[in-house]
Amino acid sequence: MSFPRTLQWQGDAKAGRLTIIEQTKLPSELIYLELSSLDALIDAIKRLAVRGAPAIGVSGAYGCVLALREGLGDAGLERLAEARPTAVNLRWAVERVSAFAKGDASRALEEAKRINAEDVAACESIGKHGATLIKAGMGVHTHCNAGALATSGMGTALAPMYVAHAAGVKFKVFADETRPLLQGARLTAWELAQAGIDVTVIGDDMAAIVLREKKSQLVITGADRIALNGDTANKVGTYSLALAAKTHGAPFYIAAPRSTFDAATKTGADIPIEERNENELRQWNGAQLTAKGAKVFNPAFDVTPADLISGYITEDGILQASQIAKWLR
Repeated sequence: MSFPRTLQWQGDAKAGRLTIIEQTKLPSELIYLELSSLDALIDAIKRLAVRGAPAIGVSGAYGCVLALREGLGDAGLERLAEARPTAVNLRWAVERVSAFAKGDASRALEEAKRINAEDVAACESIGKHGATLIKAGMGVHTHCNAGALATSGMGTALAPMYVAHAAGVKFKVFADETRPLLQGARLTAWELAQAGIDVTVIGDDMAAIVLREKKSQLVITGADRIALNGDTANKVGTYSLALAAKTHGAPFYIAAPRSTFDAATKTGADIPIEERNENELRQWNGAQLTAKGAKVFNPAFDVTPADLISGYITEDGILQASQIAKWLR
């Protein structure tokens, strides 16, 4: 199967650039941005032109090349690592490239390409392991977008669906629209429809009904950071989906590569939660949605406790929360 090429580096370290899909334009337009400066990349990350923890991590790896060739040093690298604080892949990638490069942009590019290749391979392995959970006739539920658009490969949460579909398994996908920026409705539905997979978009507040009526019997989402005890930060709305899945007896899985697991974060209480601009809730395409004078609370992520999670689909297999610490050693 073919997948959208979310990002790719073109050229050498001295004059090359990172090309990404401009995801804020999907699904109405498929256009690409060429990023040749650190400021341009940080802007793209902050406004979600490139998004998804693995894709942000790979972009951050290439961003180190831009920072070093511009002579921005440690200050530039730190600004890049802080562009989105919840997704641990970004800081992980920046620190890894920085340690290898030792200030040299060419060495940074070498390591960034290695991280890119590892992400592609991890996605394929996650897909193979997770596909064993998907049975013929099943309804599979997902939230936000953790597909090819969120990685440099076939995705995390959507990868098992792609693998199962390629193997001829017939199933349906229910994609939460994912308020307020509609990553499920705009991105996940676009990806799955492009691949010929049966996908139905529902409002976030309809998920419990779909699960109660057994239209979906399995939930798979991605993650932005997984603590040592298994608590998981993902796009806001994931926690309520996990509660609904628990209530109605649907297994709830997290699909993520090793780079999303953070041994330094002991529990979900230690995960920093990004709060985004209130206009994401106040407005849509310039139209006012909320009453003047009303306050807005707009966290980008929530934390799902480990006891609501059936397992973690990784490149090394499906793990339980109790196995994470040993696996990360």
